[in-house]
Amino acid sequence: MFPFSYQEYLIYCNQKQSSNSFHAYLLSGGFPEYLKNGMDEILQNLLLDIISRDILLRNSIKNPRVITEILVYLLGNISREFTLTNLKKTFTSIGSVTTIASYVEFLEDAYLIFTLPRHSYSLKSRQINPKKVYSIDNGFIRANSTGFSEDYGRLLENLVFIELRKKYREIFYFREQGECDFLVKEKTKITKAIQVCYEVTGRNKERELKGLLEAMNFFELNEGFILTFQQEDEIIIDGKKVFLIPAWKYDY
Repeated sequence: MFPFSYQEYLIYCNQKQSSNSFHAYLLSGGFPEYLKNGMDEILQNLLLDIISRDILLRNSIKNPRVITEILVYLLGNISREFTLTNLKKTFTSIGSVTTIASYVEFLEDAYLIFTLPRHSYSLKSRQINPKKVYSIDNGFIRANSTGFSEDYGRLLENLVFIELRKKYREIFYFREQGECDFLVKEKTKITKAIQVCYEVTGRNKERELKGLLEAMNFFELNEGFILTFQQEDEIIIDGKKVFLIPAWKYDY
């Protein structure tokens, strides 16, 4: 169902765990056929095959081309918020927001994308609020999204989401005054608050900590995590512990 994890990638490619191998995995993703020869055409053809086999053959779609265009658009906006209304404004040929919602659902059912709701105790609010979008594989994003630069921060966030998605049923993002990338809910409680930042610097440290600490205080968590590319540290603020851990070392 999912492409190779980082650990599976290491075995398949006969590499050792390191920041260098993780960086290569961050860009390539984990589809075995792509890893054999590194040709983007393999991932581009895979996209078309999945849409044809898992979406068009199973659903009545008046304009098959537009669902591919929606997917490419969403792949170019990985880790960003979107609303169905804004998608409707972008794809004006689609008749209604209801149709847009169906197309996004088809893409999710085919495991091409995943949507992440904003945390709210109200089910209606979770349905109405903007969602964030992620994809099944980083190589898949890079090969199929037009104009997607190698934004390591967004690719790292996508990779972390996929690992969380494999293990946990309920994941949210948090947005109040600040933002926290991921909240993990187990049974009836939020148990983890996770921020993703490729590199914590003097320019972004305050922002990253603010959103994480706000979520930690909101859910009465004593520990929080910032997953990075290779930084490690421990920060204590007002009795709260924040651990900076490389994403490839974190125990999901």
